[in-house]
Amino acid sequence: MIFGLITILAIYVVSISLLIYGFFKIKKYQKTDLKPQTSFTIIVPFRNEEENLPNLLKSISKLNYPTDLFEVILVDDSSREKFQVPGFRFQISVIENVRLSNSPKKDAITTAMQYVKTNWVITTDADCMVPENWLLVFDNYIQENKISMLAGAVSYSGENSFLDHFQQLDLTSLQGATIGSFGLNKGFMCNGANFAYTKSLFKSLNGFEGNNKIASGDDVFLLQKAIEKFPAEVHYLKAEEAIVITKPTENWKSLFYQRVRWAAKTSSYKSTFGKFLGLIIFFENLTLVIGFFLVVLSVLAYPILVLVVFLKFVIDFVLLSITNQFLTQKRIKSLLLSSFLYPIFSSIVALYSLFGSYEWKDRQFKK
Repeated sequence: MIFGLITILAIYVVSISLLIYGFFKIKKYQKTDLKPQTSFTIIVPFRNEEENLPNLLKSISKLNYPTDLFEVILVDDSSREKFQVPGFRFQISVIENVRLSNSPKKDAITTAMQYVKTNWVITTDADCMVPENWLLVFDNYIQENKISMLAGAVSYSGENSFLDHFQQLDLTSLQGATIGSFGLNKGFMCNGANFAYTKSLFKSLNGFEGNNKIASGDDVFLLQKAIEKFPAEVHYLKAEEAIVITKPTENWKSLFYQRVRWAAKTSSYKSTFGKFLGLIIFFENLTLVIGFFLVVLSVLAYPILVLVVFLKFVIDFVLLSITNQFLTQKRIKSLLLSSFLYPIFSSIVALYSLFGSYEWKDRQFKK
């Protein structure tokens, strides 16, 4: 048991250290005030988001970008009530989702693609807020680089509660792993709330064909397909002015199902690096939980477990702190309590995702 603890910890520390190295290899991007040229279609799938959509649209209305260079397509996925679109200076339309697969969100984006007239699409979620220079930063980067896909960062804006702090740290770790993997040229993960690609790339990849039986993954599976075929054309946009802000879940049950939904995708990754990283993180957290019970049963000496926990905490803190500085520039909160709870929470999520069902937008989905 001791040998297993040390071995898994060693692999874990090396893996996170590589992500930290990769994080620094991706340089921060600053817009260069080039004249806007890129035309965008902002695609927003939604279901029962009458409270959130007005806030998103208000933030879009404040974009520092020519209104003739972007339009918005809202895709209604069987909402209880029809969303009434208020008047805006930019072009906006609401269409009905055409369900063809087990994935409502992938179907929504595929449906919207039939109406896209611009070169680029950029997806976000109904519960998000976009910064005023969002499209401008994307445009400048696109003009300066020969790319066809660009992933951006996402952060939370929540209340001062432990649940929100826990979610922020969890998302921060995911964003750190995302940026770090891109820095290692092993990108395998992104967030559909801030994700842009060309319409021609989407067509050349045959959209979501091959993974539309999985309910979520409109972002990571498309990314992995693109990296497999056109690795040089897929970049990460590490720009503070392009960070999209979203809302944390409102309760632990919703958070659990959200993370189960995210974890359920891992076994279908095409990325070997992504699968390996997911496994080593899972085993590290699981061995800590098992180690705790072994200490309680006096099978394992507690100084060994304390040492393992301490070393994991230190390497995690480095990745979390540099990522948090980029995402929020605020002090990390509830770090100690979250660090103790996270191995238990993530282990349960990972094990449950192997066979359990989950709720998403008032629907039940099976693994």
